[in-house]
Amino acid sequence: MTATAILLCAGKGERLSAGVDKALVPLGGRPLFTWSLEAFGRSAAIDGIVVVGPVRRLKEMLSAAGLAPRKIVAWSEGGRERQDSVARGLQALPEGAGLVAIHDCARALVTPELIARVVADAAQHGGAIAALPLGDTLKRGVLGVIETTVPRQGLWCAQTPQVFRREWIAAAHAAAAGTATDDAALVEALGHRVHLTPGEPLNFKITTPQDLELAEAWLTRSSART
Repeated sequence: MTATAILLCAGKGERLSAGVDKALVPLGGRPLFTWSLEAFGRSAAIDGIVVVGPVRRLKEMLSAAGLAPRKIVAWSEGGRERQDSVARGLQALPEGAGLVAIHDCARALVTPELIARVVADAAQHGGAIAALPLGDTLKRGVLGVIETTVPRQGLWCAQTPQVFRREWIAAAHAAAAGTATDDAALVEALGHRVHLTPGEPLNFKITTPQDLELAEAWLTRSSART
């Protein structure tokens, strides 16, 4: 079963305060979105990539960085909300895509190995997402005061990629009545069971300047080791 990735690069990144779209923020000397684009290009589990975002600027930045990414089969402008961007990516999918891997480019440190694991689990179960077991104690509070402690057993922090059978995710978006926090929630709403694939701590979402500094530090350290 062929797998096509939808790489979401349309986020504005207001909390980064970088003055440009999040996908174009510099990371390790090149645009942030190129790191996950490269990981999906290197993954043997991925047959094609649909890039969703400000197409002209993304192409310009790739050219300026001297990068020639592999496996891109389509480009699409992003929508107003994340869910709209995914819907546009679904419309741009090639005919033969059996599995769809949706990934936020803000998770720039995703690895080809993690991508392959999630795709393999989705091929077996119909749907799978990268996720990490919750490690922190949860507190529910009201007006700044703890109301109760929430047991963390069985709780997971969702990541991307999230991979689904094409017919599942297409039907889920068609039936969506409101905005969901992630694509798995839409698939779950149709009654499908989604598998949890152990994610990776470094596959965090770059949202704040501190996140960007952490990713930069890891890339610098990784480069020094090679």
